[in-house]
Amino acid sequence: MREPRSGNAPTNPAPVRGARVPGSSTAPLVHPPHDLQGNRVTRPSRRWARSLAVTAAAALAASAISLTAHAADEGPEQIVNGTFDTGSDPWWHTQGIAFDTTGGRLCADIPGGTVNPWDVIIGQNDIPLVKDETYAFRFFSSSDPAKVGRALVQLPVDPYTAYVTANPELVPGGATYSYTFTSPVDLPNAQVVFQLGGSATPWRFCMDDVSLKGGAERDTYKPDTGPRVRVNQVAYLPKGPKNATVVTDATTPLPWQLKNGGGQVVASGSTTPRGVDASSGQNVHSIDFGTYAVAGTGYTLTADGETSRPFDIGAAAYERLRADALKFYYTQRSGIAIRDDLRPGYARPAGHAGVAPNRGDTSVPCQPGVCDYTLDVSGGWYDAGDHGKYVVNGGISVAQLMSEFERTKNAATTVPLGDGALALPESGNGVPDILDEARWEQEFLLRMQVPAGKPYAGMAHHKIHDENWTGLPLLPHLDAQKRELHPVSTAATLNLAATAAQAARLFAPYDPAFAARNLTAARAAWAAAKANPARLASPSDGTGGGAYDDADVSDEFYWAAAELYITTGENEFKNYVLASPQHTADIWGPRGFDWGHVAQLGRIDLATVPNALPGRDQVRASVVQGADRYLATLTAHPYGVPYDPPTYDWGSNNLVLNNMVVMAAAYDITGTLKYRDGVLQGIDYIFGRNALNQSYVTGYGEVASHNQHSRWYSHQLDPALPNPPAGTLAGGPNSGLQDPLAADKLRGCKPQFCYIDDINSWATNELTINWNSPLAWVSAFVAGQGDGAVKAPGACQVTYTTHGQWPGGFTTQVTVKNTGTSAIKGWALKWSFLGGQKVTGFWSTDLAQSGATVTARDLGWNKEIKPGRSVTFGFNGDGAPGANPAPDLFTLNGAACA
Repeated sequence: MREPRSGNAPTNPAPVRGARVPGSSTAPLVHPPHDLQGNRVTRPSRRWARSLAVTAAAALAASAISLTAHAADEGPEQIVNGTFDTGSDPWWHTQGIAFDTTGGRLCADIPGGTVNPWDVIIGQNDIPLVKDETYAFRFFSSSDPAKVGRALVQLPVDPYTAYVTANPELVPGGATYSYTFTSPVDLPNAQVVFQLGGSATPWRFCMDDVSLKGGAERDTYKPDTGPRVRVNQVAYLPKGPKNATVVTDATTPLPWQLKNGGGQVVASGSTTPRGVDASSGQNVHSIDFGTYAVAGTGYTLTADGETSRPFDIGAAAYERLRADALKFYYTQRSGIAIRDDLRPGYARPAGHAGVAPNRGDTSVPCQPGVCDYTLDVSGGWYDAGDHGKYVVNGGISVAQLMSEFERTKNAATTVPLGDGALALPESGNGVPDILDEARWEQEFLLRMQVPAGKPYAGMAHHKIHDENWTGLPLLPHLDAQKRELHPVSTAATLNLAATAAQAARLFAPYDPAFAARNLTAARAAWAAAKANPARLASPSDGTGGGAYDDADVSDEFYWAAAELYITTGENEFKNYVLASPQHTADIWGPRGFDWGHVAQLGRIDLATVPNALPGRDQVRASVVQGADRYLATLTAHPYGVPYDPPTYDWGSNNLVLNNMVVMAAAYDITGTLKYRDGVLQGIDYIFGRNALNQSYVTGYGEVASHNQHSRWYSHQLDPALPNPPAGTLAGGPNSGLQDPLAADKLRGCKPQFCYIDDINSWATNELTINWNSPLAWVSAFVAGQGDGAVKAPGACQVTYTTHGQWPGGFTTQVTVKNTGTSAIKGWALKWSFLGGQKVTGFWSTDLAQSGATVTARDLGWNKEIKPGRSVTFGFNGDGAPGANPAPDLFTLNGAACA
């Protein structure tokens, strides 16, 4: 999602021996400059997703996949001396190795201690390719000991576009490897290279019978979708909705059976024909087995002669997932060593900490001509599978983590994660772990602000990343590239203003100094953005990292004003919110919201976080209207997805989840069950009820994504490296097919089929911090529903009246009325303050406070509240800077009051 990376580092080696030079350029290794990401595709009135002018439309199609062949005549051999019968010419190699052709094979001792695959290369140049011709690329190779190599057919000069990328698992006994690809260009001088570096220890490489011939049968990729019954492979809540989809030619209802883990039929019924689903091209039926509510493991559904993959009925998986989706962020951290005791199998040294070969992030200069200073921009999260850090992408990510925490203060169906729940280095410090993780990113965002006395003081630099693209795999601590700050932007500045304002209220109970620092930064960013309202990121600034350009920042202004108003209650921000066209606009587009469309973040927080905005009821109603739209889409969709555009967007899975966030917010506002059930049904798509019959979350479901595009979770390229950790979301189907691998394998795909779980498909299979943030938010929402049983509201009504407020303090009276028909005997009333307010004294109750949350209990003599009667108590408090609204949520003995 960040940059359209092929993962193939272009090669500019210093050749040794051999007759030909590998390209004419002598520039240092760089990632292809056409590999830009962050540019949004134009759609009516907004620019939507990243775009790319891809010069290569074809890539690897391995021989193991299903084939659809056409008749073809084998072309002439393009490789010269691929059998090494006449020595090694015209093959060349980089320095540090020597060729040995004894026995009719080309062998070389590969040195250890190299970092990148392209540190050691063997290659041949001047290989002609014909546009639209399909080629067979074959070779015999061995290694001692076993290693993963890399074989490429590519452009020999910058941008070194790869037309085929193979990652063969080489073995001591040797094997023959076969691949096909279709050339997208006429090229007289292509290059075949074997990249063999990146090993800590030395090893021996041999190859023979290298061949490249045209006239090959064109391969058609056909994914293994398994059984035609598609279910949520993780779990359904016992008392929640349970739906499945059957792919079938039948047009009339079919019988279905639900079997438990012991193989016994426990429920049955008939399918509902739904016709042809446009997003998959499949004729499908729906199965509704929601009336069955017995928890258990290993259930299966059978229909039309097919049996689904297994699944559970229970809530435990979502308890694990809400933690795993957040634990993802620790292993994305920059500037800190990842500890094996906290994340077994994922330990690595600190990245970009200034330890060789890193140049570090503690003193980073700007791009030439941008500024005359350096900044310490260490810390934060790596944005995706690369080493870049971006304010506009970090902004929505950290905001959604903070919102997940803030929801525990204002929504009835929550189970907060406390201190220690995420196994972080900060665990045990008295602060909820989710806030500790959010702080790691927020500290980085603060460091991206231009210091006082410099041009554009108060604004935020748009991003920081390597001067040039790097290849895969490359662990962060081994990245030797120069790091650069990029120009400031209004969008980045407003992201900082919004998240800093939110952090100011949430961290106030735990670290008032950090909260105050954030509020100061938010004010400075707001003022700087108003003074520079159109400093836009350049769409051409995409070398070494995504551009993340945004031509319309009115939504960022709205979001920042909303967060500043909620935190401060000040008229300037209130008036800006009320005057903004975004405030009354229909912002609930069919595709959802993302980092470039953030008015929704402001609207949802205005609706769900306590504040005194005039017309707040209309704001809340607008969120419900958006939820109605997404719920209608879900209901009409044969796969139950709250997202159904004619083409799927980059990161479609995150858009699906963000539409679920809107439905969840509507449930929190109204308590209407259909919105909650919409979320519970929508999550099925993410976990396997989809055309590909796979979960998009690593570690969840029998068949799940695990080869997401990443430089350090690169097990597919290097068995010594791990796959992404459990709880990592893949980007998902993307009709744009911007990377060469997807463009070749998935050409002509229906939207749901525009996905492949391959590390080289950055357009469909990248991981990112802003895709995991809605996964974490929605997972926490689902976990908060328990077994799916709907808890009855409390028979109580609370009146909360602040009778006096002065600088630094306030006094409040609370009345609790029993609206039921039986007496309440013993009571505990709980609520949360907006920010750092603290109780200093109280009467007619016993009060205890933890963070922003207060619990008031009876004193014995007032423990009974008879029907229709009330008890009253009061307290004094120290006021935090900013707004002090009445809470939206009160719970009496665990049940929400009116």
